[in-house]
Amino acid sequence: MTPLRRAALLGVILASTGLPSWSAAQELSLGGAFATDPAAPVEVTSETLNVDQATGAATFTGDVVIGQGDLRLQAGEVEVRYDEATNAIARLLATGGVTLATPSEAAEAEAADYDLTARTLTLTGEVLLTQGPSAISADRMVVDLASGTARMEGNVRTILQQAAP
Repeated sequence: MTPLRRAALLGVILASTGLPSWSAAQELSLGGAFATDPAAPVEVTSETLNVDQATGAATFTGDVVIGQGDLRLQAGEVEVRYDEATNAIARLLATGGVTLATPSEAAEAEAADYDLTARTLTLTGEVLLTQGPSAISADRMVVDLASGTARMEGNVRTILQQAAP
């Protein structure tokens, strides 16, 4: 189990824990559980779908849920952009309150840009990442899905729960 898998909602943690020790902070690893299989099928459900024939973009609105492998994305609206050469999904742009979840991690933000071609996931606007009893918040998080690493930027606040001795 990775250290970030021990996250919980930041509000609960802020009420019950103090600052982490240096050794706990050194063990922190971001985004590893958000790694996905780019060849896995993408399933989308929503209230409505609008397709722009001129640009080839599809926009899903209303209770949008997207799944690829173990990764689930929920948002108010998601625009799907396709690769012109292959017609494969290249990018998902989510807005309207975004939640990403895997069996071991969850993240919330105002918006997300999931670039399947570059294998990056960028969350912006009041980002909250939780794993087990630990949480990290920031203005922005960029996850490299190929390497399983991430970078948090702007107003970063970390609450790490200590493992029992």
